[in-house]
Amino acid sequence: MRIGENKQQVVGALVFVAFLFAVGVAYQAGKTKNVRANAGSYLVRAGFNRIDGLRVGDDVMLGGVKIGRVAAESLGDNYRAILTLELYDTIALPADTSAAIHTDGLFGAKHIALEPGGGERTLKDGEEILYTQDSVVVGDLLDLIIGRGRAKLATRKAGESNR
Repeated sequence: MRIGENKQQVVGALVFVAFLFAVGVAYQAGKTKNVRANAGSYLVRAGFNRIDGLRVGDDVMLGGVKIGRVAAESLGDNYRAILTLELYDTIALPADTSAAIHTDGLFGAKHIALEPGGGERTLKDGEEILYTQDSVVVGDLLDLIIGRGRAKLATRKAGESNR
């Protein structure tokens, strides 16, 4: 009986140490992320009708690579959400770049995805990205899919009853 108790205590201690290690790694990764975002950057704005689920600190991506973060959010003219994006100064984006709010998977974290345009002039500190695509609300999308499914089922039932 005594050997079993010692074994459980050792396993419990190892699990606890592994947990502390995981928390330490996560904390250190967060600190590194914030330091990198502030070193050598410039700010641009982008206006959206909906930013549901997007928060300050979320990533700004270009081709799947992080190139900045959402630095601030505010409410602008005509009740549009204005995001301030902090971008690494090593990335020169054309002035006709577009911004869209994307989700990682169905219920994943949101981020800003940038798509560079073809213009020669580049965005400067304080300028605005004019071409934006709003956030898709998962609930609205599911309602649309369910509604179309019900309509198709009703059409099918009506077709079968007319035979």
